[in-house]
Amino acid sequence: MADSSPAQGALARAAAAVPPPGLLLISIVSIQLGAAVAVDLFPVLGPVATAFLRLAFSAALLLAATRPTIGPGVRRHVGALLLYGAILGVMNLSFYGSISRIPLGIAVAIEFVGPLGLAVVTSRRPRDFAWIALAVLGIVLLTPQIGSELDPLGVVLAGAAGLCWAGFAVMSQRIGKAMPGNSGLAIAMLVAAVVVLPVELAVGGLAGLTPGLLAAAIAVAVLSTALPWSLEFEALKRMTARSYGILVTLEPAVAAAVGAILLGQAVGVQGLLAIVCVTAAALGVTVSDRRDSGD
Repeated sequence: MADSSPAQGALARAAAAVPPPGLLLISIVSIQLGAAVAVDLFPVLGPVATAFLRLAFSAALLLAATRPTIGPGVRRHVGALLLYGAILGVMNLSFYGSISRIPLGIAVAIEFVGPLGLAVVTSRRPRDFAWIALAVLGIVLLTPQIGSELDPLGVVLAGAAGLCWAGFAVMSQRIGKAMPGNSGLAIAMLVAAVVVLPVELAVGGLAGLTPGLLAAAIAVAVLSTALPWSLEFEALKRMTARSYGILVTLEPAVAAAVGAILLGQAVGVQGLLAIVCVTAAALGVTVSDRRDSGD
């Protein structure tokens, strides 16, 4: 049996031809579009059921795409895969719980504390800290209401999602090196759905599912998980955790833009300044990293 279909092979070659920053940019935009669609499902399904459907459909899509690459070697990495899946499950629950309580752009900015912390811990060169400082300024500009008008539980959940996001970056590199293709991510996604299932059974929400909502949930799975995480998984194989942590400073800016366009959340002057800060930080680390690697 061939390792992959012609279509899958062509997609893999296309992804490999795109520089890691480009893969991350596509991923970031896709994730925030999916989050905007998910917000529309909350009134009927709730954040827990939406998170479960996102993970379940994403697992099905990824397993279908990567099944030829999954073999007996999976047993050697079962512990890491269980941990990876648990991180993904908790990250989804925390993030959806957060954006059900506070605005999307602010939730993503708070969530970003996790990968930014990873960037700080793994940085060694002085100029890296300059880019990090600029990114921090952008986050501060995007989160002026923290501690005053924001739902405290929403803030805590966003912070928890950020810690899981940092763990996702670390585990993606480990699993990506240990297992072929996206097979590790597909298995971890299935584990994440299993982790979230008991919470969904306790909370409920799927009783209100209709064909239209089901189609929207599949769209959320594709936009928020299957497509972007596959791209990030590929990108993390070819870049350092430090570079990843700084490059995703674009996430709050894109979230703020999507919130303004699709959810009616005004960006304002501060938001525009924040977008400039995080974009400049992302560009700076990209140029710096490519110069140092000789690309």
